[in-house]
Amino acid sequence: MVNLMDTLMINTVTDGAMTFLRHIGVFKSKTVEAPPVTIIVKMPLWELAQEAGPFVRFAGLSGASAVVLGAMGAHRTFPETDTKEDLRKIFDTANRFHFLHTLALMTVPLCKRPFIAGAFFMAGMGLFCGTCYYHAFTGDRSLRRLTPIGGSCLILGWIAMVF
Repeated sequence: MVNLMDTLMINTVTDGAMTFLRHIGVFKSKTVEAPPVTIIVKMPLWELAQEAGPFVRFAGLSGASAVVLGAMGAHRTFPETDTKEDLRKIFDTANRFHFLHTLALMTVPLCKRPFIAGAFFMAGMGLFCGTCYYHAFTGDRSLRRLTPIGGSCLILGWIAMVF
């Protein structure tokens, strides 16, 4: 009966002998080593972004509308309200959040779940920025109850980019 130590020694000697015999050309190598292959994917970024849906295009439209609304707000007079609210400040907040979340929307295709993050960002911009714009331009506070919901959607959009 052969013990374990003898078996290991026989296998080691056999492997060493086979390696030597392959080295001098008596036996061919068991495996053929292929040269390492470098895989380069040449795909334009716009094609990569299209894989994750319409978010980059929507970000383009959102950015254009933020510029247009920013220009409108910069050149208009805001209505006077009974409560003497600073409607220009409300407008500036809406426009700043609109621009920032437009940029965030452009990065959505890079996250793990782009449709969830993108949906939250789009809903948040509509509800938060839209209601702030409406209030600033008209002085009407009727839609302001939706603003916190929009803000929550924006927060959830950022959180969705993490997971």
